[in-house]
Amino acid sequence: MKKEMSAFDVRAVVEEMQDLVGSYVDKVFHWGDGNVLIRLNAPGKGKKEMFFKNKKWLYLAQERPDTPTAPSSFASFVRKHVGNARIVSVNQVAFDRIVIVELSSKDAPLYLIFEIFGGGNVLLVSEGRIMNCMVQKSWRHRHVRPGAEYIMPSSRFDPTAASEEEFMETIRSSDSDLVRTLATLINLGGQYAEEVCVRNSIDKSTPAKELDGASLTKVYQTVRRLIDTVISDREASLYNDGESFVDVSPIPLESNAHLQRESRESFSLALDEFLSGIEEEKKKSAVDPLLQKLDRRIESQRETVHNYLEEAEGFRLKADAIYAHYQQVDELLRVLEEQSKKLDWDRLCQGAMKIPFVRSIDPAKHMVVAVLDDHEVPLDYLQGVDANASLLYQKGKEIGEKAKRAEAALKDTEGQRERHLKGLMKKMAEHSDAKPTKQFWFERYKWFISSGGFLVLAGRDARTNDQLVKKHLKEDDIYVHADIHGAPSVVVKDGRNAEEEDLREAATFALAQSKAWTSCFAEGAAYWVYPDQVSKTAQPGEFVPRGAFIVRGKRNYHYHLPVRLAVGEIEHESARKIMCGPETAVRKRSERYVLISPSKEKRGKQVAHLAREFDVPEEEVARILPPGNFEITDRRGFKKE
Repeated sequence: MKKEMSAFDVRAVVEEMQDLVGSYVDKVFHWGDGNVLIRLNAPGKGKKEMFFKNKKWLYLAQERPDTPTAPSSFASFVRKHVGNARIVSVNQVAFDRIVIVELSSKDAPLYLIFEIFGGGNVLLVSEGRIMNCMVQKSWRHRHVRPGAEYIMPSSRFDPTAASEEEFMETIRSSDSDLVRTLATLINLGGQYAEEVCVRNSIDKSTPAKELDGASLTKVYQTVRRLIDTVISDREASLYNDGESFVDVSPIPLESNAHLQRESRESFSLALDEFLSGIEEEKKKSAVDPLLQKLDRRIESQRETVHNYLEEAEGFRLKADAIYAHYQQVDELLRVLEEQSKKLDWDRLCQGAMKIPFVRSIDPAKHMVVAVLDDHEVPLDYLQGVDANASLLYQKGKEIGEKAKRAEAALKDTEGQRERHLKGLMKKMAEHSDAKPTKQFWFERYKWFISSGGFLVLAGRDARTNDQLVKKHLKEDDIYVHADIHGAPSVVVKDGRNAEEEDLREAATFALAQSKAWTSCFAEGAAYWVYPDQVSKTAQPGEFVPRGAFIVRGKRNYHYHLPVRLAVGEIEHESARKIMCGPETAVRKRSERYVLISPSKEKRGKQVAHLAREFDVPEEEVARILPPGNFEITDRRGFKKE
């Protein structure tokens, strides 16, 4: 399975991106594990999406991927400086995995640099200095951080510019085999190094020094043809092993002749399809922890059953061997019994070991081990043949009973696994199409929209409590807090214009998001104050911990507030959202909703149920709910099952 782009792949993508020259930067997005999307307006061609995926893959996406609503700090910085800038050029640095996009600017030219190696990075550079970068790194001779001088990584051998003499000299200087030399010293990478060997019918393990001049000339010409084909005669190819795509290349590869090949219109299109396939495989192969545990248990139990059965069978075969050599065993036992009465242990052992089929003897335990039909059979020479055989049969029977019990346990575990797997498959089927709803900036906090249309925000933890009050509590807002220690800060935006019903809803929300929920209170109280009554400044002798605030002056209380919320489907700015808030607020905006209350019911099970009800990912539901466990007490507006 292909895991990264080669220099050939980068060259192919850069050639396709020449169509972007003259385009204008529309927006920049950054999210997840190093995903960066540059949305472009291409005159006469519409929107184009330059996508740097997972810090490893750079190509033109066929469709815009799901992007966050709120830009990251890196995306905001880049947007500010390159917004509406025109692309002047797109180039690969030599034959390295570095792409430089030059952008026009009122002052000095700007450069977006994609480093597709060593973990990947995106940098914005101007006048030789790094303005910003996605990832900050440091080496002995190179520092990647804002304000530092941008030092290009050391260039490697460039086969696109090297003469035949330079090419041959580099190969002859190698102490390795041909394929490693081409991959490293010539900078082709492993895949194309093998392709060169295949096209020239040369054993890849041949020492590079052993190639004669004629062979080296053929190798050089093959490399040049590969480069020229990637530049001017591409035929993007996807390779299938019969089950899934395992490779992608900008040109057909003879080294992949054993795979099924499919052509695509562009290498970007092929890359897009290949990476989508990888994501689907990851989803299918995602391991459930319980399933993994059951698999380990089954493997252990199968081994136990096998060992028991093998041991039981061994006892049976040894007992059978006694009867197969009845006369021989009978004579051995009789002689040893008689001699044990006459001889001391040393002389008894010396005599017994002279018998050809005796392996060992222990006079202290009156046991002798005889080799019968390749089996080492323990015998008590004070017992007869039948007694010894019966003892072995009995031991085999006892081990056999253990094997039966182990088999029953194995079947039980296999049944558990089958039932759990069916549940997983059902769950996957139910949620395979569940997509997250549109994201809004306020979702970094707990939130709901009141009956009067006022946005109400609550901190999730001490950090967001501080952030909410310091950043979002304005003069026209209202501050709400439950009358319980450790409750979150709640802000009603433009709350000075809110009605009494809106403020009561905010107070109910503040109470439900506090410890009142986890303590399963039935009701409680909360109050509201004006912003100028809220302070972080402590009086002498006072201490204000992180996330907490001091409220001075009159507090406007709401009493007998129910510790109960509703979860419903609403529409906000023409987008579908799932909202959790007081029942009156949810009922005002939702045709179907459920009522929830504190409970001992397992949270995970209830979250999964709500995710199915509203057809959204479980993570989205979990983020909007109050802390602790809960139960669904009523359902409104849903079709009866």
